[in-house]
Amino acid sequence: MAASETISWLPDGSPYNTRFGDRYHGEQGLAQARDVFLHGCGLPAAWAGAQQWRILETGFGFGLNFLATWAAWRADPGRPRLLHFVSLEAWPVAPDALLHAAERYPDLLPLARELHAQYWGLLPGVHRLWLDGGRVLLTLCVGDAQRLLREQRWEVDAVYLDGFSPECNPDIWSLETLKALARHCRRGTRLATWTVARSVRDALAQCGFVVEKVPGLAPKRDNLQARFDPHWEPRTSRQAPAFPQPARCVVLGAGLAGASAAASLARRGWQVTVLDAANTPAAGASGLPVGLFAPHLSPDDNLFARLSRAGARAMLQQSGALLQAGVDWNPNGVLERRPAGQLGLPVDWQSGPGADWSQAAAAERLAAAGLPPDASACWHARGGWVKPARFIAKLLQQPDITWQPNSAVARLQRHADGLWRALDGSGAPLAEAELVILAAGPACNALLAPLHHEKLPLQAVRGLVSWGLQPAQAQGLPPFAVNGNGHLIAHVPCERGLSWYVGATFERDLDHLPMTAPEEAAGHASNRQRLQALLPTAAPTLRAAFEGGQDLRAWAGVRCTAHDRMPIVGPVSDDLPGLWVSTAMGARGLTRAALCAELLAARLMGEPLPLEAKLARAMGTERL
Repeated sequence: MAASETISWLPDGSPYNTRFGDRYHGEQGLAQARDVFLHGCGLPAAWAGAQQWRILETGFGFGLNFLATWAAWRADPGRPRLLHFVSLEAWPVAPDALLHAAERYPDLLPLARELHAQYWGLLPGVHRLWLDGGRVLLTLCVGDAQRLLREQRWEVDAVYLDGFSPECNPDIWSLETLKALARHCRRGTRLATWTVARSVRDALAQCGFVVEKVPGLAPKRDNLQARFDPHWEPRTSRQAPAFPQPARCVVLGAGLAGASAAASLARRGWQVTVLDAANTPAAGASGLPVGLFAPHLSPDDNLFARLSRAGARAMLQQSGALLQAGVDWNPNGVLERRPAGQLGLPVDWQSGPGADWSQAAAAERLAAAGLPPDASACWHARGGWVKPARFIAKLLQQPDITWQPNSAVARLQRHADGLWRALDGSGAPLAEAELVILAAGPACNALLAPLHHEKLPLQAVRGLVSWGLQPAQAQGLPPFAVNGNGHLIAHVPCERGLSWYVGATFERDLDHLPMTAPEEAAGHASNRQRLQALLPTAAPTLRAAFEGGQDLRAWAGVRCTAHDRMPIVGPVSDDLPGLWVSTAMGARGLTRAALCAELLAARLMGEPLPLEAKLARAMGTERL
């Protein structure tokens, strides 16, 4: 379990690493970040006219190189639409130390504060930090540099070769590490570093870089610049992007999956049309009045747990940018009831950055939920509730998105010109584009059937949520959401005051709506029974609603899940270029949709992925 790095502060205020016996970013500080790395890679001039720019850095440290690059990008009227910055760091510094170091540079301090707000929970792995409204994407990779470089698949335009001196930290400068780094370079990728050590120059040349010494930044005499231009044809396992440049896209489905995909592509310059048979967005399962997002726990920190954290982070970022706190969403945490003696936390979790995500619930949290002090429960500080329809509406209001209601697509056709056309029941065209994304839940297979002989392994799961208006001065309703075997979300603002929500049922292979009166009554009874087990002190407050029925309301929808409970994101088939899918979010759509949309956009355009390559493969269509 990674922990924050131990540092000390020198008399001049600069940070010093006690592990490696070396200072961070040398004596020159910001001047080094700008002159050695930014200008050493020809920036900002080199990115002029580019749709996006991708930088790889081998040591994040206090983020000074990143902040300097971000500032240069903001100041450049000819900047790319999107800036990707991928940085490796084995030993992340503490969040407060990062902010303290930035205080030496007042011009960068506002950016440092925005970074600091997302710089938490940095467990080993890949973390996507969503900055500047999603136009600056920092992919922070925590772990051994050589291993990360071998496991991931990036293609970058520039490399900041940084780290503690070769004498103090030889591994980061080794031939093996530089070979792994070269795998991420295209012909013409520029590299800059402050060291001119002969071993580094020789290793870079062996890896295919053309290396030259250049005048250094005082007091150093020389710095090093290089260009990846091997005399052989480099081998790569990276696939060429399906769409190197933005184009037109038609998204089928205006739920969480479809709206999130549309917004992610529109931010990258795509022209997106969203089609849905209904007359309003979020008419299907995404029309849930209120839902939860929270991490999943497992003692071995499995794929589901890591995926849930990446998804919760993406949801926090985008909801924070789009929604009104306390009205449309509330990220005030989620309490999870656990089986007795099974908190689900990995060993030593609470002594590291994992505690930023989840920890054993403190006595005051349990008391606020009306639970005894020995109750088995975890507190997810980075969870909360969201009104999905509000989130979807905000996503669809983004520039370059056209929402087209009452547009039931009967079939898809791909023409010889490479364009896909969505047709209605009479064969009339509804929209056409180079790319189509299926985000229609269980209906995806009906659209695929005439085109593809294999169905997606989708399963319909019907669910019912019980809800009502909250009684005045209600007692026993926690101030935060509680989940476990069922959930309770209370104190949710609505047009008539406050409301509460209890649910949800989970009926596999049932998809007919509306539910019959007996089915609805059975759903309410099931929700009430789970509430009694989940929060015995809250159940009496809602007894009148469940027993009287006058104020009891129901919402029902049909979720879509896959056989392995993982989302399905990627191209449908090599034989159907330009047809992609994003579906099977299951009961965790709010935790998964924003992340899946960013993954889909990254795969389409060959960008750095927003999470570990292993997790991306676990969600890809290729696994089916």
